[in-house]
Amino acid sequence: MDLVTPNATSIEVFCVAAILLLLTPGPAVHYIVARSVEQGRVAGLASVCGITAGTLVHVLAAALGLSALLASSALAFAVVKYAGAGYLIYIGARRILSRKETSAAPVALPRRSLGRLYRDGFVVNLLNPKTALFFLAFLPQFVDPSRGAVAFQVAFLGLMFTGMGLMSDALYALIAGTAGRWVKRNGHYVRFERYVTGSVFIGLGVTAAFAGTGRK
Repeated sequence: MDLVTPNATSIEVFCVAAILLLLTPGPAVHYIVARSVEQGRVAGLASVCGITAGTLVHVLAAALGLSALLASSALAFAVVKYAGAGYLIYIGARRILSRKETSAAPVALPRRSLGRLYRDGFVVNLLNPKTALFFLAFLPQFVDPSRGAVAFQVAFLGLMFTGMGLMSDALYALIAGTAGRWVKRNGHYVRFERYVTGSVFIGLGVTAAFAGTGRK
């Protein structure tokens, strides 16, 4: 029996969108950078492993949930796809329009063992509802229900995203010891980053909407 995966074009678009997203710092990256700055690269990598483990749980939940949704109603699955695209555009616009400034002062974190750092990273990502919402909003855009095996398609894309995330997060952990403290203290970067992040999410939402209609 052949393994069912999304078509090649969807995978290509997904990879480009995922790379853009992963290059945009979010809460997980900020957590990794903070830990790396406080305790070094090894601590940052331990945090990365925990965050990755939490991501895998969300991938499994998305695969099972979206498969069950399609089994119950193809229309409901389509609604989730387009609502997800709208959600990505919404959070991008909210990020750009937000006037909340992040403090430039570095926050001192208590030192933790590597095991505790792993567990903290796992819990941070596992209990973050935005992560679950993101997977429900992002992955369905690149799934082709007509090919069947929706759960496998979602799992396939989720594992691709997790693998790319592991590499990008590890890179952030490795460079955070030298650049992380400067990034945390630089207010100009914080203000600029908000526009970059918002633009990326809006672009992802628009791309996802077109991917969902087959117009690549």
